Amino acid sequence: MTAVGLACLSAFLFGGMSVGLRMGLSRHSDPDLATLCTVAAALVVGLLAAAVEAPWRGVHAGAAWPFVFAGLISPGAAQIFVTLAILTAGASRSSVVLGAAPLASVTIAVVFLDEPLSVPLIAGALLIVAGGLELARERDRPRHVRRIGLVFAFVATILFSARDNLLRWLSLDTPVPPAVAAAAALIGGSLLLAVLLVPRLRSRPTLRQALPFLGVGVLFGLSYVSLFEAYYRGRVSVVSPLIATESLWGVFLSIVFIRRIELVGRRLVLGAILVVAGGVLIGVFR
Repeated sequence: MTAVGLACLSAFLFGGMSVGLRMGLSRHSDPDLATLCTVAAALVVGLLAAAVEAPWRGVHAGAAWPFVFAGLISPGAAQIFVTLAILTAGASRSSVVLGAAPLASVTIAVVFLDEPLSVPLIAGALLIVAGGLELARERDRPRHVRRIGLVFAFVATILFSARDNLLRWLSLDTPVPPAVAAAAALIGGSLLLAVLLVPRLRSRPTLRQALPFLGVGVLFGLSYVSLFEAYYRGRVSVVSPLIATESLWGVFLSIVFIRRIELVGRRLVLGAILVVAGGVLIGVFR
């Protein structure tokens, strides 16, 4: 499968994860349990992908430790904020904010990695900001949507961007195959979440409570592995804009499956389109 196909698949699966997580939280609104189960199931998917990949690409486990530290950023800390964002702001609105990751990523690269700033990058940034303004001006949002949820999504976006820049730097010279790198990152994230969240669980979860989030974790794991495979096979300028379409998938799947909960309006759709367009500009001309 090509980088283009893998990037599109990753974006679609992440959008599905967001909507599935919202549906699960509507039944059992425990963000700690939701985060732990999501990442635990994703880790199983990552380990299986690494095992399938190992016979022809090797493992190189000794060189994978930097990816463990990358996983502390995302899916570790970032997934906590993703879950809180979806719980308090909904899947579609959180997806729009998360789609601004290319803007945060290029800002980090310009400030810390001395990447050049150009007119297309500025134009892409303005489009993303315009999309955010459309989201902020939305008047017919559901009563359960709280602005703090959009703040949580923005924090997750910064963490995603920091992770992406770190991964790009690590992938320049590493023998570690993509699925092994993804599994290592998921191990790091799982360890951090276990330390932070397991002591906070209100009670011992039942299988019935955990099952919806485990299913969501499978989608997240497949998305995560596809993301690594895409970055290993294709240029960032090709993969990054396609990953940004997760905003549109989050909004579209919300309309299909949870329309009554999310109440997706024109401003939200327009905001998603502007954010994705800005992400495309940044990705193509970066």
